[in-house]
Amino acid sequence: MKIILLKDVEGLGVTGTVKEVKEGYARNYLLPRGLAVEATERAVRTMQRQQQTAAQRSQRERDTVQQLSAALEQAVVEMRAKGGEGGRLFGAITAADVASALASQGFQVDKRQIMLDEPIKAAGFYKVPVRVGQGIVAHVDVNVIATE
Repeated sequence: MKIILLKDVEGLGVTGTVKEVKEGYARNYLLPRGLAVEATERAVRTMQRQQQTAAQRSQRERDTVQQLSAALEQAVVEMRAKGGEGGRLFGAITAADVASALASQGFQVDKRQIMLDEPIKAAGFYKVPVRVGQGIVAHVDVNVIATE
């Protein structure tokens, strides 16, 4: 009997694959547990349509992430903080501060996406990595200026 797997089944296959299995295995185990459906022409067409839709959605999301990454690479964020001599800051610039500065420039970035190892404690020019999504990391230029 031909079936379409609705969920990953160890030793059989992954979601969306069409497999030939023994009729008893399909009727007594896979079908009642909702792990598979019988592979009729209609079910195969529906599965193919769903896979195409998912692939298109994934491509649109990937394009959006790449556009955001390119825009973030071009962005320069200027931040002012009170500091003393030698450019040392009295406080520190944190990921939340960078996220709010990016939000003021129109970027929707959460503070958890900003990958600062430790807060910025000195004036200067920094490249701050921002995890945009799908394994893409953009580097935002942050210029920290110490004011008195």
